[in-house]
Amino acid sequence: MNKNTLSRGKFISFEGGEGAGKSTQVNLLRDHLSGMGIDVVLTREPGGAPGAEEIRQLLVTGEPDKWVPMTEILLFYAARVDHLERTVLPALAQGKWVISDRYADSTFAYQGAGQGVDRAVVQQIHQLATNNFWPDLTLILDTDPAVGLSRATAREAALSEEQREDRYEKMQGESHARLRQAFLDIADKNPERCHVITGGGTIGDVATQISQQVSAIFGLGL
Repeated sequence: MNKNTLSRGKFISFEGGEGAGKSTQVNLLRDHLSGMGIDVVLTREPGGAPGAEEIRQLLVTGEPDKWVPMTEILLFYAARVDHLERTVLPALAQGKWVISDRYADSTFAYQGAGQGVDRAVVQQIHQLATNNFWPDLTLILDTDPAVGLSRATAREAALSEEQREDRYEKMQGESHARLRQAFLDIADKNPERCHVITGGGTIGDVATQISQQVSAIFGLGL
């Protein structure tokens, strides 16, 4: 999993708290890049490959205290390895661009800062499982936690009980504030890879910020 060997494709991840608008913006960026003639693979975590999608159901449903933190981290990395090996790395090797709705920063934020697992421990697991593989670019959508949680709750309420993936929305309110700060801290520690996108504007405003950022970083025409 040597990132330096992936000279053709680019890997972009989207991160942020619940209801930050990642799913919408992931699709808009895919459309923007596809319109420029770039072959794009859209994926997500947990999930993005058949085995990883099965693990997803263990993670995103049920009550917040369903798993102890270390069990949860290991489940995420089991899904992540499957996702990388079956979806991300093959696409990159073919020269495709991969856009993922979440990647490892979510584990550092949710299970690390959010559930109290030492960052060094999470980093050791990440190193072992992925050979320290990271995206070329991570876009962190920063939204007021109360606003984001309200959006996420409304979205899940519109779904049937069987369709709901609301385990993380059920976390206590202060947990979401900690998550926001965790993502901002990740961005601060990784300025070359991570860029914070303010999510308070319209969908179009946010999409413009993102397309401009991606174009500037990778030398693309708008």
